Amino acid sequence: QVQLVESGGGLAQAGGSLRVSCVASGSTLSTRYIAWFRQAPGKERDFVAAITVNGVTSYADSVKGRFTISRDGTKNTVYLQMNALKPEDTAVYSCAAGPGFGRTANVYHYWGQGTQVTVSS
Repeated sequence: QVQLVESGGGLAQAGGSLRVSCVASGSTLSTRYIAWFRQAPGKERDFVAAITVNGVTSYADSVKGRFTISRDGTKNTVYLQMNALKPEDTAVYSCAAGPGFGRTANVYHYWGQGTQVTVSS
């Protein structure tokens, strides 16, 4: 069984930074690919970034150049460093894991509970 636990959300001002973390436990095969998605109130869940076990990354256009996804294999942890935050980045951020790599939610089989990120203007 795979478990994902996010932490590090909170409140930031526009232009500020936050880092959220996702600690993965369980099957190594099932956590080869990890992604971050976000969902704002009343909106659909959107892809943010993803990373492979070898460090290949993919970003949504809306966060490219501002967010950085990385992983520490020794800690089974994936990070999302968020810089130059905007009010429109406000959402619940969830990490997801699975044996496939992509930008759609159905590629990922396991999900964390999410962490709230709020950016004030």
